[in-house]
Amino acid sequence: MLAKRIIPCLDICNGRTVKGTNFVNLRDAGDPVELGKLYSQQGADELVFLDITASFEGRKTFTELVERIASEISIPFTVGGGIHELSDVERLLKAGADKVSVNSAALKNPGLIDEIALNFGSQVCVVAIDGKQTPEGWRCFLNGGRVPTDRMLFEWAHEANERGAGEILFTSMDHDGVKQGYANEALKKLSEELTIPVIASGGAGTKEHFRDAFLLGNADAALAASVFHFGEIPIPELKQYLRGLNISVR
Repeated sequence: MLAKRIIPCLDICNGRTVKGTNFVNLRDAGDPVELGKLYSQQGADELVFLDITASFEGRKTFTELVERIASEISIPFTVGGGIHELSDVERLLKAGADKVSVNSAALKNPGLIDEIALNFGSQVCVVAIDGKQTPEGWRCFLNGGRVPTDRMLFEWAHEANERGAGEILFTSMDHDGVKQGYANEALKKLSEELTIPVIASGGAGTKEHFRDAFLLGNADAALAASVFHFGEIPIPELKQYLRGLNISVR
């Protein structure tokens, strides 16, 4: 079994780390540079940085902030928010990102996934999907969960996989910030149907929730924010707990 990854996520708004519930009611969680440095030292496997209002506000991700975080960490670094074209990807990779996360732009222009994979390699392209359960099934949303689309989670994840995405980062909007566990049934279906790794996002509240994402949801990695930002679950303690259950972590 490949080692499961633990990934803290920095949601950035106006240069500060923030955390909300169900994508709203944001509260301040600290300085992103200091948090990134701390997580790198604590043994996080990767770091994700999302400029959460970039697509909504139509601006580019803070390149300078990416550079500052990259200079302080020694783990793989994924950056998302406001990425619309190859020049955005190039700019962020030069600033120190290892991967980019595309969400709204890929839904609007699926060919962007092919372009990133072709020019920079599949390993650089993380396709983030914000999904919400509706009467018709899991629907994909744009612009930080503000705009529903006609795309459904599983068919869109399949298409992203086929176009050359290296990973799928699936966030359940229903589970986001409520700390009741991840959307394990949807995760399991994704991990069974796709040929690329699936990152679980939305719902971590206890160490058991990470266990379930790996054992029930078959996720390859689990991403979380508030439980790390507010010191509720220290990363070394979480990894020790998972090792005790014979779940392979780095």
